[in-house]
Amino acid sequence: MRYVYGPVPSRRLGFSLGVDIVPYKICSLDCIYCQLGRTTRKEIVRKSYARKDDILREIGESVNRGKEIDFITFSGSGEPTLNSEIGILIEDIKKITSIPIAVLTNGTLLFMDDVQKNLMKANIVLPSLDAASFEIFKKINRPHRALKIDLIIDGLKRFREFYRGQIWLEIMLVKGFNDDSQELSRIKKALSYIKPNRIHLNTVIRPPSEMYAGPLNPDEMISIKNFFGEGCEIIAEFHRKGSGGNRDMKDKILDMTKRRPITIADISNAFGLSEENVKKMIQKMNKEGLIREIRYKEKRYYSFKT
Repeated sequence: MRYVYGPVPSRRLGFSLGVDIVPYKICSLDCIYCQLGRTTRKEIVRKSYARKDDILREIGESVNRGKEIDFITFSGSGEPTLNSEIGILIEDIKKITSIPIAVLTNGTLLFMDDVQKNLMKANIVLPSLDAASFEIFKKINRPHRALKIDLIIDGLKRFREFYRGQIWLEIMLVKGFNDDSQELSRIKKALSYIKPNRIHLNTVIRPPSEMYAGPLNPDEMISIKNFFGEGCEIIAEFHRKGSGGNRDMKDKILDMTKRRPITIADISNAFGLSEENVKKMIQKMNKEGLIREIRYKEKRYYSFKT
């Protein structure tokens, strides 16, 4: 399929059927920690990037296969709110299925009235906010030149005032960038202004776009969680056992590697397979030239070989 992938395991959304409605790495940001690599085109102008009927057909076919799907998630390899038809797509998906809809977004375009209106019927919106000062915002997220952090924070606040679904806001913590007390205090103030339902803390675990983007250690993460207080949690790795067995396992693994670098443990936890069996499959796929190995922070990750 061209626009739909999965369902794949998500740390926050269970088994997620991904919907990718913007071409690869067209985004409003070029984050130093992005596991998909550098942004190929920074953009804030919205337009239709794909045929709506083709997207809906692929979603319908995927839902009808009877696989376990907890959420239909707009995410993928670009910023989904750049697609001007996302609102129509959400409405039409709800005519096909009762599976809840999530939108994984960097949150930068939520100051736009039409973006806010488009997302009103989503069940969960998961925006990001990695900084509250323009200096740190520029260093971590490398935004489109027209974007200002105050405008983004205000857009998140206004969206919260009208949106009746859940807002789960993610903060990606990068060592030496947004983890000092001053910036954390600014972010905490912004959170009290936005009032998300949940605050999710993450750090750089997988190979980033820039290798100087490093992770915080567990103690540092716990300290920041306690600083932000109630409603804040550290995102744990997904450990739910899947039900797919070995059937079509190669395709499922390839789906995962197309979206992010993964470890043997990721695959084992996602599909309920022993790590020994996963190693054998990975070795074979590596020999076949389907995937490539990346070593980062003394761990081995596997990514789709383009």
